[in-house]
Amino acid sequence: MVTGVDIRLNRILREGKMLCIPMDHGISNGPIEGLEDPHSVIYQCENHGLTSVIINKGILKTLPKPTKVGILVHFSSSTSLSLSPNRKMLTGNVEEALRLGADGVSLHINIGGKEEPEMLEQLGMMAHKCHEWHVPLLAMMYPRGEKIKDPHDPEVVGHVARIGAECGADIVKTVYTGDIDSFSKIVKSTPVPIVIAGGPKAKSDDDVLQMTEDAMNAGAKGITYGRNIFAHKNPQQMVQALAAIIFNKETAKEAAKKIE
Repeated sequence: MVTGVDIRLNRILREGKMLCIPMDHGISNGPIEGLEDPHSVIYQCENHGLTSVIINKGILKTLPKPTKVGILVHFSSSTSLSLSPNRKMLTGNVEEALRLGADGVSLHINIGGKEEPEMLEQLGMMAHKCHEWHVPLLAMMYPRGEKIKDPHDPEVVGHVARIGAECGADIVKTVYTGDIDSFSKIVKSTPVPIVIAGGPKAKSDDDVLQMTEDAMNAGAKGITYGRNIFAHKNPQQMVQALAAIIFNKETAKEAAKKIE
């Protein structure tokens, strides 16, 4: 029997895999390079293998026309102007997500700092409401705070990813540890699909594509790359190359040929 979560996940994923552009940066950092017009990025990439986007409700509300890709509305925010930039606060609820036509909800949770307890409570309560309304929840789980010495430490990343699953997220987004062996152990110990974050703008396209290939070989279900797509000189081609790795199992070297 198909549930509401299954139907909505099918809009966010394709073949159980995700190629997503998170574009929630406007609240935290303002109109950064590539996100001066987030609507145009969506329409440019929607026919090139993109499965979904993560956007704040104001961007969703002002879409000029419906998009072909799944939409996760992002409901936790802070700003770089704040005295507590790691303290993410709720900016919406599940009923609002449904009214806006979103297919899922996204939250950002930082683990390892003094703000952690508040954000864990937000995650638990949002998971409860999402399950009540059959809405998928993606949890961005980041090792970030005073107690985190190495945010890519496999033990730390594994703990952080498991927290997201244990609190009720349907998909966990977290950082890639940097090697296939350690990340595959994290995937196996997390009972929901894991997708990886892109992090800062990479030095080269090859680095982005190789990380994608390695993460998929480790068992990840896809990627959520922001700057490495929307700040790229040709976002459509980058999406096309990433789609070739994720859905067609091409190598990074093969996929690189799709980028001029």
